[in-house]
Amino acid sequence: MIFEGRDAAGEGGVVKRITESMNRRICRVVALGTPTEREKTQWHFQRYVPQLPAAGEMVLFDRSWYNRAGVERVMGFCTDEEYREFLRTCPEFERVLVRSGISLIRYWFSVSDEEQERRFCSRIVGPTNRWKLSPMELESRRRWVGYSKAKDEMFAHTDIKQAPWYVVDADVKKRARLNCIKHPLSMIPYEDLTPAPIELPPRQEAHGYFRPPLSDQAFVPDEL
Repeated sequence: MIFEGRDAAGEGGVVKRITESMNRRICRVVALGTPTEREKTQWHFQRYVPQLPAAGEMVLFDRSWYNRAGVERVMGFCTDEEYREFLRTCPEFERVLVRSGISLIRYWFSVSDEEQERRFCSRIVGPTNRWKLSPMELESRRRWVGYSKAKDEMFAHTDIKQAPWYVVDADVKKRARLNCIKHPLSMIPYEDLTPAPIELPPRQEAHGYFRPPLSDQAFVPDEL
């Protein structure tokens, strides 16, 4: 599953809600950072391929290969030729993934100009969220039209029938999260895996074992 959208559109919150109650051994989040100098010389999709799932696994890309069609394009982090090559190559790459048996589901989180500004302002005044408002995000706000054009171009080249883009109305966070949790359940066959009722076994008897005194241990001060 791929999650893309404007800054503050809420895709990260949806990823967190999907994964918070799932087994981390079969469901993992991938959010690769800035490529190294070596990775910059690789085929663009190369560092993402090792992250792809095997049978029975789910991978949620909070940042994906679509960085090239969005932030790299708008901010000038890639050349025009690299950008054009991505638009040519990406649909074929994703068709190969689908033919190999991978279920590829892509979401674009759409947030209005007014709602994005409201969320940015709340981050400015909120001390626990201020770290989310990086210089890059402020610059993306300034380049709103550029990102709109990049998104339209991305959809025009990569919205393929084998893996269409699904747009999520993200102005209301709770609604967007619930819709985005429900939607893949309607697309992928699954069965109820609720475990059978569990009974706790009795604890073994001490048989003469005595725990060391608490005074021998260092405790965190109880300040509350």
